[in-house]
Amino acid sequence: MGALLDGKKALVTGAGSGIGAAVARRLVADGAAVYAVDRDPDRVAALAAETPLVTPLTCDLSDLDAVEELPADVDVLVNNAGRQHVSRLEEFDTEIFSSILRLMLESPFRLIRRSLPHMYTQGWGRVINISSAHGLRASPYKSAYVSAKHGLEGLSKVTALEGAEHGVTSNCINPAYVRTPLVEAQIADQARTHGISEDEVIEKIMLTPVARKRLIEPAETAELAAVLWGPASPSITGASLTQDGGWTAR
Repeated sequence: MGALLDGKKALVTGAGSGIGAAVARRLVADGAAVYAVDRDPDRVAALAAETPLVTPLTCDLSDLDAVEELPADVDVLVNNAGRQHVSRLEEFDTEIFSSILRLMLESPFRLIRRSLPHMYTQGWGRVINISSAHGLRASPYKSAYVSAKHGLEGLSKVTALEGAEHGVTSNCINPAYVRTPLVEAQIADQARTHGISEDEVIEKIMLTPVARKRLIEPAETAELAAVLWGPASPSITGASLTQDGGWTAR
């Protein structure tokens, strides 16, 4: 397996836990050297300590100047970092809205922009954007998150069209709720917003539109990401690959 990405470098954002950490481990399993980026230095240091070929980098991706200091010589870019804030539109904090868009849309744009020249020179590159079912569907009280994910979908498609002649593909992965710290925090936020228990949030809100009534494990999303840098990947581009338990089938 290691030969697949031997000699290639990857950068994964939000790599300190959840999907990002799982994708970083999966990249290493295929031989890539991985820059693991997270705002929590302890989490990425722990990942690097347990996983060979991982270089931990600390960065607040909502600081766009800091994004410009990250490595650009990467062959696989995985835009995964995100946050959630649950609030009614008329009460939504404007700075939180702007911060979420910087983190989840502007920083992926900057990272793609910085990485493409290297990918074009190599004649090969993979941009993988961890979107969401909310990149294809909306839910109330999540205006910033839904806006950012819908924007990421468009950015990914433009990257696919421009990168095609250079051997670069760009795709989104669209999971439903994954068992991550982000989702755990969201459960607590939803419980406060709706005045219900956390168990009721999972059953009555999160899993209501999902046919398969289960949370997704991060390793499942990492395996789907591996398809997008693997042997089947050259003509998979501009796509949104759902992993949503049937949510968008409705």
